[in-house]
Amino acid sequence: MRKISNLKSPRIGITLDKEEQSETGYSKYPWYALRLNYVNAVIKAGGIPIILPHEISLIGEYSKIIDGLIVTGGNFDIDPELYGDQSRYKNINLKLERTNFEIGITSESLERNLPVLGICGGQQLLNVVLGGSLIQHIPDAVDTIIQHEQENPRNEPSHIIMIEKDTLLHKIVGVDQMHVNSAHHQAVRHVSSSVIINANATDGIIEGIESPKYKFCLGVQWHPEFEIDPGDTLIFSALINAAR
Repeated sequence: MRKISNLKSPRIGITLDKEEQSETGYSKYPWYALRLNYVNAVIKAGGIPIILPHEISLIGEYSKIIDGLIVTGGNFDIDPELYGDQSRYKNINLKLERTNFEIGITSESLERNLPVLGICGGQQLLNVVLGGSLIQHIPDAVDTIIQHEQENPRNEPSHIIMIEKDTLLHKIVGVDQMHVNSAHHQAVRHVSSSVIINANATDGIIEGIESPKYKFCLGVQWHPEFEIDPGDTLIFSALINAAR
């Protein structure tokens, strides 16, 4: 006889990307996009994925429905004005509607002390919400041989990260190093006093942040939904456990 679990299956909100109409893309009209591996990672860890359209007026209602939040990545940049930078990278690509929504839902989730996981661009947004700033374009700021926008497929590793002991991330993954993929040209520059840097690449680029101020507030610069390293699945499991 199958044993019935009494563990709650928490509802995890996942933010979406949005594309405008295209004559050659999915649709001639605006559409939302989300890779399946985000959803599958939540389900595999025991959660129920809840997709969150960019409706700022519904943020309060969303936050009552979800038990945790994942802020996803995407091929766009956060407006430098949001973290007080007057300069602007020449090839900046903004998605203001998405960014404004993600700032709102992230702020509301933290206010309610819901578990929050920021992934890649989601870590960058989380850092801005927490009072930090960003490197707008890594090649302009850091002399490095690491391909932070890797040329090999995203489901393969790019480089190693070093994880700080006595951090939430180290407690979750239980190791000092991880192999990660890498798909970003921006990165965390400075963090606020309420934030701890929990991982770095060997070139000094910040790969992970967390805030002990909250129940579960974690950002990772890579994409653990691709499950490249054993620690990746542990990150999603930790989010789900914190949301129960």
